[in-house]
Amino acid sequence: MSASPTRWGERPREPRLADNRGGPPGASPRQFETLLPVREYDLAATLDSGQVFRWQKVDDSWHGVVGKHFVRLTQTEKGIHAQAAAPVEDWDFLRQFLQTEIDLAAILKTFPDDEPMRCAVASCHGLRLLRQDPWECLASFILSSTKQIVQIRQIVALLCEQFGEPVSHSLSPPKRGEGWGEGIIKPSASSPRPSPPFREEREKNPGGFSFPCPQRIAACTEAELRACKMGFRAPGLLNAARQIADGKLDLEKIRALDYAAARAELMKLHGVGGKIADCVLLFAYGFDAAFPVDVWIERALQELYFPRRRASEQRLRRFAATHFGPHAGYAQQYLFHFIRTKRG
Repeated sequence: MSASPTRWGERPREPRLADNRGGPPGASPRQFETLLPVREYDLAATLDSGQVFRWQKVDDSWHGVVGKHFVRLTQTEKGIHAQAAAPVEDWDFLRQFLQTEIDLAAILKTFPDDEPMRCAVASCHGLRLLRQDPWECLASFILSSTKQIVQIRQIVALLCEQFGEPVSHSLSPPKRGEGWGEGIIKPSASSPRPSPPFREEREKNPGGFSFPCPQRIAACTEAELRACKMGFRAPGLLNAARQIADGKLDLEKIRALDYAAARAELMKLHGVGGKIADCVLLFAYGFDAAFPVDVWIERALQELYFPRRRASEQRLRRFAATHFGPHAGYAQQYLFHFIRTKRG
């Protein structure tokens, strides 16, 4: 007798959800909410550390769009409580994006045992690298050139509002039997409750629209893109979108390349240098050897590792390539967030 198929919600440590009434046996139930049981996860540091630009803190939660899902994420003692604006059949998209199932402790053990790294880990403990959609990540970092994070967020928000597809962003309470009260979290004084539709909150959250696909951007004029306040970055974004739309660059094939080849492939694009390529490889493809070097990382390496003498950019890159181990990109993000937020 064959074993029954594993249903969503029956993974180790993951609470079982309500039955899929009316659906085929073993099918995934459609849920408005779930709990991702994860330890050592700092949601705020992860979403606000310069990896991604479409998340905003509203009260005690974070609102954003992953693919075509508008979700609210709330840190709880048991993990991350996720609430969607529309019923979800499979929450794997969110697990992958948030990287909740990686062994963070094992990664941290590979970091060099020196004072700067110990301080960064202690200060930013629970910070994770996200796994983003390659196109959204590439486009966002093309728009990041010489901009501060708050400005990048504004440009990306305008781009999505102008050219993205509308996404339901009303987190109304689901009907009984569709997740609330019969699932993993029951209403109580300490449990997050569904909120009424956003109304005026839409003006202060980044949701409501998906990220525009390459084909949509490729059909734009440079003037239309510049109207989103991206300035000289418009030609680079337009070129990348048209290269992808025309099939000249296949972002999926980059997954099969080694780090050096993948980096070289991305750097063929107009406006994509080593720093942008490394950001995309690290935050979208999971190349942990990628070590983006921007002004904050230069400052961190200079102040923390070369305090008595000025090191050239080439020297800093050689040092980074050998000092931080197989997960150098992870170490880079800890240093970046540490120097930017804790050291000012």
